[in-house]
Amino acid sequence: MRHATTPELPEREVRALMRAEHGDPFAVLGPHQTRDGLLLVRALLPGAQSVAVVHTRTGWPLALLARQEGSDLFAGPVPAAEALLGYSFEVDWGSHSARLEDPYRFGFVLGDTDVWLLAEGTHLRPWERLGAHLREIDGVKGVAFAVWAPNARRVSVVGDFNQWDGRRHMMRLRRECGVWEIFAPQFAAGDAYEFEILSAHGEVLRKADPYAFSTRLRPETACVVAPLPAPVPLPPARAAANDRHAPISIYEVHLGSWRRKDGDAWLDYRELADTLVPYARDMGFTHLELLPVSEHPFDGSWGYQPIGLYAPTSRFGTPGDFRHLVEAAHAAGLGVILDWVPAHFPTDAHGLGRFDGTALYEYADPREGFHNDWQTLIFNYARTEVRNYLVGNALYWLERYGVDGLRVDAVASMLYRDYSRRPGEWLPNAQGGRENLEAIEFLRRMNQVVGVERPGAFTAAEESTSFPGVTRPPEAGGLGFHYKWNMGWMNDTLAFAGLDPIHRKHHHEQITFGLMYAHSENFVLPLSHDEVVHGKGSLFTRMPGADAWQKFAGLRNLYGYLWGYPGKKLLFMGGEFAQAAEWNADRSLDWHLLERAANQGVRRLVRDLNNVYRHFAALHELDTERGGFEWIVHDDRAQSVFGFLRRARDGSFVVVVCNFTPVAREGYRLGVPAAGSYREVINTDAAVYGGSGVHNGVVEAEAVPWQGQPYSVSLRLPPLATVMWVLLEGH
Repeated sequence: MRHATTPELPEREVRALMRAEHGDPFAVLGPHQTRDGLLLVRALLPGAQSVAVVHTRTGWPLALLARQEGSDLFAGPVPAAEALLGYSFEVDWGSHSARLEDPYRFGFVLGDTDVWLLAEGTHLRPWERLGAHLREIDGVKGVAFAVWAPNARRVSVVGDFNQWDGRRHMMRLRRECGVWEIFAPQFAAGDAYEFEILSAHGEVLRKADPYAFSTRLRPETACVVAPLPAPVPLPPARAAANDRHAPISIYEVHLGSWRRKDGDAWLDYRELADTLVPYARDMGFTHLELLPVSEHPFDGSWGYQPIGLYAPTSRFGTPGDFRHLVEAAHAAGLGVILDWVPAHFPTDAHGLGRFDGTALYEYADPREGFHNDWQTLIFNYARTEVRNYLVGNALYWLERYGVDGLRVDAVASMLYRDYSRRPGEWLPNAQGGRENLEAIEFLRRMNQVVGVERPGAFTAAEESTSFPGVTRPPEAGGLGFHYKWNMGWMNDTLAFAGLDPIHRKHHHEQITFGLMYAHSENFVLPLSHDEVVHGKGSLFTRMPGADAWQKFAGLRNLYGYLWGYPGKKLLFMGGEFAQAAEWNADRSLDWHLLERAANQGVRRLVRDLNNVYRHFAALHELDTERGGFEWIVHDDRAQSVFGFLRRARDGSFVVVVCNFTPVAREGYRLGVPAAGSYREVINTDAAVYGGSGVHNGVVEAEAVPWQGQPYSVSLRLPPLATVMWVLLEGH
C-alpha cells in the first residue's frame, strides 16, 4: 500500500468543503488525473479516523490517504490503472470500520438529451430523470439524485445514510438546465432523504424532493427512496368506459373519512380495496373519484394543498398499496379518477415555495403568486420548467398508476389573474387583459399531452365561469378538457330544491335555464363535497319540509332529476344514504343511519338509478348532444312539473317527469312520441324507497296529441317525485 503525501488544496476550498459551501465539489473531490500517471483521490469524510483506498473487486489495498490538517479532507495519489477499474474506501470510524463507495468517481447522471429537454421544458416524462432513481452503475448499486435548483450556491442530498450531513453528498450542477445531480452508491429503497440547499443569499434550506415517489408520514417531511412504478396500459374496455357516450356515474370519496376502524383509525389502501371498491361496485357506480391523494402536510386541507405531487399520501400506506387499490377497482369494473391540484401549493418551509431561495415554482410578485383565499402560492406558468413539472405529473398518474382520469381543481382561479382580487391587487397580462395567458397555455399543453400519450384517459375541469371552449380541443381554440363540472346547473338546482315548494313556481327558470347551455360543453353534474361543508349542511338537511318524510322525498326527487338530466353524474359519499350531518373530514360517515328504513330507501334508490342509467342508452349515450334531450313540458309553472325525453342513437327513449310539489297530480296528461304501453322503470315515490307508493304501473298511450307530441298518456304524478317510463318492447 502506498502512503500518500498531503496534496495541496487551497485553504479557502477546504473551508468551503468543510462548511458545505462549495458549489463545485466534483472539481476537487473524487479521482483526478495527475501528470505522472497517478490519480489524485480526495474524500471528505467527517468523523473518519483514517481512509484507505482499496480495489473494489479484490479488496486489495491501493493507498492510504492523508488527512489535510485541521479538516476531514483525506487525499493522496493512487495507481491509476488499478483504481480506474473501480475503487472503494476502507474507513476507520474509531468504533468500527466500513467499506464505502466514492460518489465522486461516477460520471453524469443525466444524459445530454435529457439536459436539453429539461432546459427546454419539453421532457414529456421528467420524472424518469429527476428525483431519486434506483440505479446500478459499473456494477455498483445506488440511487441517482437530480433536482432543479438553478439559483442555489450548493445542493446536497441528506438522509439517514449520511447522518443528514450536507457535506457528505454535495451535488454537481448541470448549468445548461439548472439541475444538480449525484449518484449516491449504497443508498437503497426505503432510505429517507431530503435536499439541503444553500441559497444565493446564504440561507440553508431543507426541501422535500418535488419528484419524490414516496414520503414519510406527517409531521415528518422526509421523502423515501422508492422504485419508479412500472407503466400500466389502459385496456380498451377502460377507454370505452371513459368515453362521453358511456354511462359515467361517479362516487366521490375522501379516503380518510369514508369509513374508519375501531379506535377511529384510517382504513389503509388495501383495506379500502376490500371494502370501498365492492361497495361502490354494488351501488352501481362506474367510477371512483378520490379527493387528492398526493402527499400533503395538513389533514384539514383534504389534500388540496399538496407538496409531494408525485407521491401517494403515506397516510394510507405505500405507493404499492395505492397501486393495489387502483388495480382492485379496475378488476371490479370501476374507473379511478384523481382530484389533481396544479393551481397552487402551500407555504410550508419544506415545500416548493422559494425552493432555491428564489421564487422558482411560484410567481415572484404576490399580485400574481399569492392566493388570498387559501393563503397559498400560485405556480408560475410562465416558466417552461414549471409547466413541464405539472404536465409531467398529470401523465405520471395516468401512466404509472393506470388511473382513468384527472379532475383538475380550481381551474377558474388559474384562468383569471383577478380571481378573488380587488382592483389594484392583480397584474394584467401582456395584452392588458385579465386572463392568465400562461395558465391557459399550460392547460392546453397538459390536455394535448394527455390526449396524445394516454388516449382513452380523460380530464375534467372544475371551472365555474363562462370561459368558452373548456371541452373544445386545443387545436380548435379550446382548453382541451374532456369534461367540465356544470357548476351553474349545481347552483341553480340546489337553490331550487332548497325552496319551500309553495315558492318554486316563482323560480321556475332555475330548472329551465340550464337547458339553454346544457350541450355547450361536455358536462359532469356535481353534487360534490363542496356542497356539504362550511355550514351548508348535508344535502338531506338542505331539503325543505315540515317533517322528515318531506325531506327524504325531496332528496329522492333531487336524485331522480339528476339521473334523468343530460350529463355525467357525481355524488359525494354519504349522499347515497342521506347522511344527515355535515361532512366532517376527521370522522367516519354515519353508517349507523342505515339502521333506519328511510335511509335504506334512499340508498336503494341510488343503486336502482345507477342500474337504470347504465341499462338504458337513452339516459347516457347522447349526454353531450342536443339530440339526446327534448322538452315535453317546461311551462307548467303553477304546478312545478317538468317533463322531458332522453333519447339514444337508435331512437329509443326514456320519458322523465318531475313533480316538485308535495301534491299528487291525478289525471295529469303528458305528451309522448309513440303509441304503445309505457311502464315505470323508476319512481322515487315507490314504497320500497320510503315513498307514499303513488304509482301507475303500465299506462297506454292515447291518440290525443299533446304538448307537441302525437300521443299522450294520463298519469298519476306522485308527490315530490321523479318518474321514468320506457316504451314496452314490441311497440
